[in-house]
Amino acid sequence: MALGSMTPPREADDVLETLLEFPDNRLLIDLCGEYDRNLAQVEHKLGVQILRRGNQLAVLGEPEAREQAAAVLLALYGKLEAGRAVDAGEIDGAIRLGGSDDGTGSREGDQMELFLGGHVEIKTRKKTVEPRTAAQKAYVQSLFAHELAFGIGPAGTGKTYLAVAVGVSMFIGGQVDRIILSRPAVEAGEKLGYLPGDMKDKVDPYMQPLYDALNDFMPGKQVSKLIEEKKIEIAPLAFMRGRTLSNAFVVLDEAQNATTMQMKMFLTRLGEGSRMVVTGDRSQVDLPRGVQSGLRDAERLLAGIGDISFSYFTAKDVVRHPLVAKIIDAYDADEV
Repeated sequence: MALGSMTPPREADDVLETLLEFPDNRLLIDLCGEYDRNLAQVEHKLGVQILRRGNQLAVLGEPEAREQAAAVLLALYGKLEAGRAVDAGEIDGAIRLGGSDDGTGSREGDQMELFLGGHVEIKTRKKTVEPRTAAQKAYVQSLFAHELAFGIGPAGTGKTYLAVAVGVSMFIGGQVDRIILSRPAVEAGEKLGYLPGDMKDKVDPYMQPLYDALNDFMPGKQVSKLIEEKKIEIAPLAFMRGRTLSNAFVVLDEAQNATTMQMKMFLTRLGEGSRMVVTGDRSQVDLPRGVQSGLRDAERLLAGIGDISFSYFTAKDVVRHPLVAKIIDAYDADEV
């Protein structure tokens, strides 16, 4: 039964509650979760009480909180109707976005269809990826809209993960011919020359987060084959020198560890038909003392160019364990 057939939220006459009616009782069970843990998460986050009455949910609490909880529950039910699972991360994302997802998903077969009733999603081979905060949503939109985009903020905010997801989406949709992922191989404690193995063995540990992201979106065998065919490249930043990167989706991760000259070198690799994304965290610079971060210089020099987008994240956009956001806040407060 369609989402639109649900009874809209209404105020009960004698108590401060909002009633929601759900036509499919099996989906309602999934919405509630095992031992109603999904409802408990919404209750805890929004300060409401949710009671189940047959195929209805009654939301009790202050008007604004009830309204937001109702919107979140409707959005999550819409995901279930569309065949998507609802887990703790999806619930957290719906709460952060205020339940703005209409649950209908994107139009069949169109990798680039982002704007359907305010809904944003990225389709890859293995999963559909959705932003979980307003900043992430704006970031994803900017990745599709601009040839050069920056994502700047603390760890755990999805900067690189979402960029790789968009790259995979554009690759399988035919918008680009290659995916190129790069990071500065900055030595932090160990000298590369002291590590065992050939050059690939030495630099692969630095690139592992990029491999992890790719394997999240594409089958492992397909990733390996595409790497063999040079349709996916994962390489240190130094390997970009002297190249022109055309018809490619290019991501520079950990850009705070690029020097000013390296950043200029990388940005000037942009070729026809390519998209370039630069991600970094200004609080985690591993460059030697006295060496200026190329990311900071790029912000200062390029901020006035209209065709380049800058997206910023804070601890509120962290989508890892909730403690990560608190740790970031603690460190930020100590620096003030």
